[in-house]
Amino acid sequence: MTEDVEYKRLFWHSRRGMLELDVLLVPFLKEAYPELPDEDKARYRMLLECEDTDMFQWFMQKSTPEDPDLARIVKIILDRVQPSYD
Repeated sequence: MTEDVEYKRLFWHSRRGMLELDVLLVPFLKEAYPELPDEDKARYRMLLECEDTDMFQWFMQKSTPEDPDLARIVKIILDRVQPSYD
């Protein structure tokens, strides 16, 4: 699969139909995903296989994914929109 086709597929899957998820995932895909290491790109693709209700809970910080790979990509996305000021 070419990179362009893969990106379009990811874009389509990043549009969840739930505004709270769309405003996180679509800009993340456009702006941050291309620069991610391959391991984190794989984590993002794994995230897109999850249920919207689970993702909503994770991004609203009401729960944390049990899978450490999912927890990492959720944290990456959250850190991008909520940078910490150490």
